[in-house]
Amino acid sequence: MLGCAIADELYARFPRLAEGKLTQLRAGLVREEALARVARAQGLESRVRAATLRDSVLADALEAVIGAIFLDGGYPAARRAVAHAFGALLEDLDPGREAKDAKTQLQELMHARGKPVPQYRVVATHGAPHERSFEVECAIDEGQTVGKGTSRQRAEQEAAKMMLDRLSG
Repeated sequence: MLGCAIADELYARFPRLAEGKLTQLRAGLVREEALARVARAQGLESRVRAATLRDSVLADALEAVIGAIFLDGGYPAARRAVAHAFGALLEDLDPGREAKDAKTQLQELMHARGKPVPQYRVVATHGAPHERSFEVECAIDEGQTVGKGTSRQRAEQEAAKMMLDRLSG
């Protein structure tokens, strides 16, 4: 439901944009980090009772609220709610800007330099299974960085971003 409403809104705003670019924009808006940011902006953080308010919990809560609006008021009501909640993110979209994540950017940079692709490995995990955090090393010929995150993927992204910052600095 959420993905459909976002897709509708994007198509209404950018009717001439290629399908692939619309899909890329939609994916950026419905990923966990964006959903958690919208949930916080809508004040859901103070309404959710959980041991730990991780982004995943806030993202799920936002999707649940939108689902409830859909069940109660139908698709038009849910789409209006999505357009309102995501308004600031939708206004800030720049379809011309590249939306590549740090790992992709780093891999492309290494390829352009004729170097091997970065290698990632988990160097530590912390916490109980429901509150796990990860430390992941990103290694290239020029050195290593270690990123931390609430998922292996987030830690990899942080490590890649740190490596990109190091290489550009």
